[in-house]
Amino acid sequence: MMQSVDIAIVGGGMVGLALAAAFKHTDVRIAVIEGKVPDETLNNTPDVRVSALSRSTEMVLRNLNAWDGIIARRAAPYQAMEVWEQDSFARIEFSAEQMTQPNLGHIVENRIIQLSLLDQVKKQANVSLYMPSKVQSLAIGESESWLALDDGQAITAKLVVGADGANSWVRKQLDIPLTHWDYGHCAVVANIRTSSAHDAVARQTFTPDGPLAFLPFADPHLSSIVWSTDPVRAERLIEMSDAQFNKALTAEFDAKLGLCEVVAERQAFPLKMRYARDFVAERVALVGDAAHTIHPLAGQGVNLGLLDAASLAQEVIALWNNGQDIGAKRNLREYERWRKAEAAKMIAAMQGFKDLFEGNNPAKKLIRGLGMHLVGQLPGAKDEIMKRALGLKGELPNLAKSVPSVH
Repeated sequence: MMQSVDIAIVGGGMVGLALAAAFKHTDVRIAVIEGKVPDETLNNTPDVRVSALSRSTEMVLRNLNAWDGIIARRAAPYQAMEVWEQDSFARIEFSAEQMTQPNLGHIVENRIIQLSLLDQVKKQANVSLYMPSKVQSLAIGESESWLALDDGQAITAKLVVGADGANSWVRKQLDIPLTHWDYGHCAVVANIRTSSAHDAVARQTFTPDGPLAFLPFADPHLSSIVWSTDPVRAERLIEMSDAQFNKALTAEFDAKLGLCEVVAERQAFPLKMRYARDFVAERVALVGDAAHTIHPLAGQGVNLGLLDAASLAQEVIALWNNGQDIGAKRNLREYERWRKAEAAKMIAAMQGFKDLFEGNNPAKKLIRGLGMHLVGQLPGAKDEIMKRALGLKGELPNLAKSVPSVH
């Protein structure tokens, strides 16, 4: 059976579902194809894959009516941020109070974001969900594309969106080249119970081996860690006994929150920067990790992806309302220009940060210390950094602005 839609979104994770939800006030017909149905049962302990959601992302999720579902499940606002370098005077602190903000952001499990968006998308008459289903083949024609699914179903669409992650199947089908480099690091993620309370402060220390971040959950003694280190050491950290790991982590974090105790599983994944040469092709657009991946240094990857979704929806709705072809590459150029620029800025900033804090050279350490001290003292400099971190800077889509956009 052949189903005809306007947009086929390959990937029903956070970014793909946010894109589908952004069309709720339109008559654009959408298919979302996703290989795995997320488990709705939450464990007592949070999942290890979490994101630090910025203010602009919160706004997008509020405007998509998904924020209440996130808050009802589990979300942890954080009030302050501390960044410092081991064995140096380099240190900087930010607080919501200084910024006259209610908080600096929220730590939320990825699955909770996905489930809350799924709740909304299921209510949309203009969305068909193919879950679990996988695309087996993609053929691109002059005015539409054909997708064959693994269960024998077939879909035609004017626009296919690759929202299928860092190893995007859609991107590979089109042979879109990637600029990529390996950061030479793996991120070890785990949930950690600490003997001292975290006080809703996100903390990050730069060590000679790489950055280590503690992201606070709602439980005052529970944090999610992202520990970036070389792959060999990461493997050792995964294989250690809990007792050995606890000891190594407490030492690496200078016992800032007292003794650390790992809760449940540990995972490691390699860190790579990827940047697709094209974010659009004829009848195809890429969003989120399919278009770009960045270092998790500032936890901005998911924020960038959700803003891609909001931006693409805005551009496509404008084309749709003007009776223009939503799949023509020339019509999608504006989206590509917009999001490539935002992704490039973020990639450059993360790389600059990483380079600045790499190595133990005394001169470099001095520059880092002075630089952080100056940023802390200069009026406006800290504000500028925080506005960027809150996602209040840059070219924002309407959904990221406080007033819900009217189509």
